[in-house]
Amino acid sequence: MIKLIASDLDGTLLHGGAQELPQRTIQLIHELTQKGIHFVAASGRQYDNERRVFADIKDEISYIAENGSLCIHQGEVISRGIIEDDLAFRIISEIKKEPGYEIVVSREDTCLIEDNDPEFVNHIVNVMHNTTKIVDDLMEIRGPVLKIAIANMRSHDLGAYLKHLQEMFSPDVKVVTSGNIWIDFIVPGYNKGTALAKLMERFQVRPEECMAFGDQYNDVEMLELVGQGYAMSNAAPGIAGHAAYVTDSVEEVLEDVLAGLD
Repeated sequence: MIKLIASDLDGTLLHGGAQELPQRTIQLIHELTQKGIHFVAASGRQYDNERRVFADIKDEISYIAENGSLCIHQGEVISRGIIEDDLAFRIISEIKKEPGYEIVVSREDTCLIEDNDPEFVNHIVNVMHNTTKIVDDLMEIRGPVLKIAIANMRSHDLGAYLKHLQEMFSPDVKVVTSGNIWIDFIVPGYNKGTALAKLMERFQVRPEECMAFGDQYNDVEMLELVGQGYAMSNAAPGIAGHAAYVTDSVEEVLEDVLAGLD
């Protein structure tokens, strides 16, 4: 019997750049939690942002934010990963050398960006509705830093630059895509899978009692951890190989889970 369900957001529950969940999705998750099944939002997004996305049921679910660097259940921090300041500034300094990339530095209380590209600022502040602080220079901010993310608003071809960053900063930090235009820098030993494992321990559920959904390389550890991992049919290349199943629709699988409870 499934006792816990975790799902990525962008590209999995949210499609085509959507920032709001369909009411059908909210209702399905609500019905699951009312039947005693734990639901976990697992995203590269910030905690505040996730709670806004799930506003109608925000206190019914648990959260894995910043790609696993922050895990919170009912307001309690279950785990937290910190990028050391010197490493964070080395990353920021390197990204600033590459034209076309904008940087988001995530702290627990806010995300920090520079006012360089109006389209990017608008996306973070007015489209994603992140809790945001705009600063003059990210090299002068104060931590602690949970995660660094970079985005190229005008290119989906991140492969060569991703490889360069991985060669430069691994194994000090994990460098992984988290969307078509996003590359994330995550504390080693912290990912969606490690955060989910902490929640599984808290709820005393076994992997075979858990289900997870994802579409990107930042979902791999989570998909491999659970007994029933679902890769989205339009997932990044190779993701299906880390999951037991492939699906076009999270909602259809959730409906099947609910039907099996009746």
